[in-house]
Amino acid sequence: MTEHTFVILVAIVIGLLAGFGAIGVRFLIQFFQSLFFGPGLNLLELAESLPWYKKILIPAVGGLIVGPIIHYFAKEAKGHGVPEVMEAVVIRDGVIRPRVALIKALASSLTIGTGGSVGREGPVVQIGSSIGSTIGQLLRVSGRRLRTFVACGAAAGIAAAFNAPIAGALFSVEIILGDFGLTRFSPIVISSVVATVVSRHYLGDFAAFEVPTYELVSPFELVGYFGLGLFCGVIALAFIRVLYFSEDFFERMRISDVIKPAVGGVIIGVLALGVPHIYGVGYDTINLALHGQLAWWLLFLLIFLKVTATSVTLGSGGSGGVFAPSLFIGAMAGGFFGTVMHQIFPAATASSGAYALVGMGAVVSGATHAPITAILIIFELTNDYKIILPLMIACISSSLLANKLEKESIYTLKLSMRGINIFEGKEMNVLRRLHVRDVLEPVDTIPEDYPFSKLVDHITGSKEGTFYVVRGKNRFIGTIRLKDMALILKDLENLKDLLVARDLVSDSVPSLRPEDNLDHAMHLFGKNDMDELPVRDAEDAGLLLGRVRETQVIDAYNSELFKRDTLTEIRDGIGRMDLSPIQTLADGFSLVEMSAPVAFVGKDLKALALRQRYGVQVYMIKKQDRGGPGSGRMIEVVPQADTVIERGDRLVLAGREEVLKKLKNL
Repeated sequence: MTEHTFVILVAIVIGLLAGFGAIGVRFLIQFFQSLFFGPGLNLLELAESLPWYKKILIPAVGGLIVGPIIHYFAKEAKGHGVPEVMEAVVIRDGVIRPRVALIKALASSLTIGTGGSVGREGPVVQIGSSIGSTIGQLLRVSGRRLRTFVACGAAAGIAAAFNAPIAGALFSVEIILGDFGLTRFSPIVISSVVATVVSRHYLGDFAAFEVPTYELVSPFELVGYFGLGLFCGVIALAFIRVLYFSEDFFERMRISDVIKPAVGGVIIGVLALGVPHIYGVGYDTINLALHGQLAWWLLFLLIFLKVTATSVTLGSGGSGGVFAPSLFIGAMAGGFFGTVMHQIFPAATASSGAYALVGMGAVVSGATHAPITAILIIFELTNDYKIILPLMIACISSSLLANKLEKESIYTLKLSMRGINIFEGKEMNVLRRLHVRDVLEPVDTIPEDYPFSKLVDHITGSKEGTFYVVRGKNRFIGTIRLKDMALILKDLENLKDLLVARDLVSDSVPSLRPEDNLDHAMHLFGKNDMDELPVRDAEDAGLLLGRVRETQVIDAYNSELFKRDTLTEIRDGIGRMDLSPIQTLADGFSLVEMSAPVAFVGKDLKALALRQRYGVQVYMIKKQDRGGPGSGRMIEVVPQADTVIERGDRLVLAGREEVLKKLKNL
């Protein structure tokens, strides 16, 4: 089978499974909704008929069930899911635990089915991505191919959820991958199409919303749609800020994570006492806005209530997406804006429903910073080309304003807070995973009372450009740089008996701590125009531990990239080989995968010195995944000097066959 045929077949399988996953989530939501609210499809009508105490109790009970499920089985299922998929793509080459699909489906369905104010699109993205990752791991594909399969699953999830195959594919490449390359785009499109076919077979070829026919009444309206885009950009930014404020608030709350979703459920119930529209996904209310059946004051109120309700649901630890809430908020914002415009210019503007439709795309565009996906989703929902021009104007203006005011999107802000920048690629994130302690080196110090005449002899006889002055037992005072002494050396005869080292130090030198990452170090090098920085103890800021040179950081970066590239090549090359027996690669040179000998356990590779003692090279270490109890999966680790061998590790070694046989028998 050719590589191209292999990828296409796998993409079809992922599309099928992700399509069924999306359908399964919809049926699960309906099951839990019927169980808690009673039979019926319209959640809004069901909620309005409930007594007040049930409106509070149902989401609280849902949170009480969801909390333990997420906490004990898969913490990745907490929140809206898409950032976790993006992190897996950037940091772990697309590796997602298989259990995530099941736990995410259960937790999100429970959250939504009991009234949680979140969407189902984020969960189906994470479920589809988990399916794609699991299949890729079973087939032992390379990291690049695994990332593509994850994107296939994400595209299939969105396509099945919205009955929108083009938007699903674009969502995946624009948000998840950020790569429009043809070799990766083709399988993503195929998965998206297959998932849509599955969805249409079981659910029918219906759009997600009941969208009336709209048209542009006059060219003047384009100005109004531009204003709508700016308005929605501000609303999108407010949504992002409130969501992450809520997450921080609940993170600081001193109660168990198991209980927090129940607290959030109580808050949702209280909010819904007067306005039950905030329950669940909210598609019924969106349809009302699209048909112009909501009063302007209710539209305005629902903007802020939905922002609050979604933020509380996710911040407290519930599971669900932000895509549908963004559509809801956009429909309310657009409906309100359109009502005002129609009151002022009744003859030159369309009804509020047209603005509600465009507002949906504009808020999604501003929140996700993905205008292409937003435009195509709304376009596929309407299948009407007449709406495309105002839609493009509003989505682009919203995205530009939101991006100007906040660099990070609603998805990437969570990653940025974790020190992950997807825009710089995984190579830049290498620096964030390396620390100052990895490149720290000792430094010669100069006592503070060192006479100037001796200091001159010391400096002129040294190849260093920066000198570290200390008091007592390595208490850091500051640095002396050779280029700063040029003027003083001109008056050497008059100053040599007057000055000591402490008179010459610069005490405003920025410093590093051992736990700082190397990305932070590089920023300090550039900002302060320095090529080396002192490193102080984290607990005792006055204690000098050593220094870090800019060249060392660059060398560490290049070395790490080389190791990762080498590991990828080796993994691709030996991934399908059975290395239990020793495999001869060349005359006398062999490769083997073996369990770590008991004598190696508890020691790092530097202490073992396998190359010096045995003449063998460690190419890869497979360790037990510590992600959760009973995961049973092995993950590949790049060998480092300080990598400690643990019980159960498997080593991939290369060397002379007779030496490898001896090591296997240790």
